[in-house]
Amino acid sequence: MKYKFISAIFMMAITGHLSLSAQKLVDKNATKETQMLYKNLQAIQGKSIMIGHQDDTAYGIAWKYEKDQSDIKKVIGDYPAVYGWEIGHLETGDSLSIDNIHFVKIRELMLEAYHRGGINTVSWHLRNPFTQGSSWDVSSDKVVQSIIPGGDKHDLYIKWLDRLAAFFQSVQTKDGTLVPILFRPFHEHTGSWFWWGEKLCTKKDYIALWQFTVTYLRDKKNVHNLLYIYSPDFVKNGQEYFDRYPGDNYVDILGQDLYHRGGKETADKYISDVQNIMQMLSAYSQKSNKPFIFSETGAEQIPMNNWFTEVLYKAVSKDKPAYILFWRNSYETPCHFYAPYPGHPAAADFIKLKHYPDILFESRLPAMYK
Repeated sequence: MKYKFISAIFMMAITGHLSLSAQKLVDKNATKETQMLYKNLQAIQGKSIMIGHQDDTAYGIAWKYEKDQSDIKKVIGDYPAVYGWEIGHLETGDSLSIDNIHFVKIRELMLEAYHRGGINTVSWHLRNPFTQGSSWDVSSDKVVQSIIPGGDKHDLYIKWLDRLAAFFQSVQTKDGTLVPILFRPFHEHTGSWFWWGEKLCTKKDYIALWQFTVTYLRDKKNVHNLLYIYSPDFVKNGQEYFDRYPGDNYVDILGQDLYHRGGKETADKYISDVQNIMQMLSAYSQKSNKPFIFSETGAEQIPMNNWFTEVLYKAVSKDKPAYILFWRNSYETPCHFYAPYPGHPAAADFIKLKHYPDILFESRLPAMYK
């Protein structure tokens, strides 16, 4: 595998950080590559910000499954550093994800990203095991209770986890190296639009679900290439953020999902909200030595031509999460996109962002797995 080189100053920063005693991972048997990725995430945060994009190489505006394609690459001539993938429907044995992407293709693109030195993160909008509806089926508040140990649907949930484990273990190179994956289950639980949301289950049951999921994948299925991300939606303070926190022994990375809804009239509030949350995560990160990230964000259709430099960058430039992940550019829904594409009015601003010294796309990445 070929890796990119970065400036001597940044390399010294990473080398110095790696000399510190290793942070205890959720999985003490994590693969070497997974451990090194974690240490490099620790080293990057607060110094630089990697840019990511959901489904970046799978599809984009007016294209799908085209070799080496990427809306971001078309605009700036470089791939993102982080790739987000969605594996909802894998649990039921489907061949297509919730976004109609073949799981075989997702695995292929994850391997390509890894070989380029990029990072893969996975979300899981699993179906409702109690009603057989979607993740957004909130018609019952008995779902989480039904799948934790002792619940009526617990055996079904175990079958779903078995399929998940098989997929994670199948993402490996020809020489058998398991690709490290940042796994982000049961996200945005501080809202109630998913069946695992705060109004749909008790705090005790949510924590039990998280802890069982981690323990089963790690200890029963021997999945050792995962780092676990905890990512609520909007919170006002640390008390709200950590209200359903599963504990440091079950979380590797602190995340936050928060979108900018609206245009210029709501920009200041978005900036203020993000700054407050990132400051809180940075403070906890310094205490716990856990990396923190901006796990989902963006402004649908990018309504401001200078959004990336005058809104997003202002929001994150002080505390610098290890990475930012923009949501997807749908090939099916024309108005559903979060990264610029050629011809979009915000493309020039995105190019400007690329040249900021603390912003990392693929070509400026350090060797994340060494």
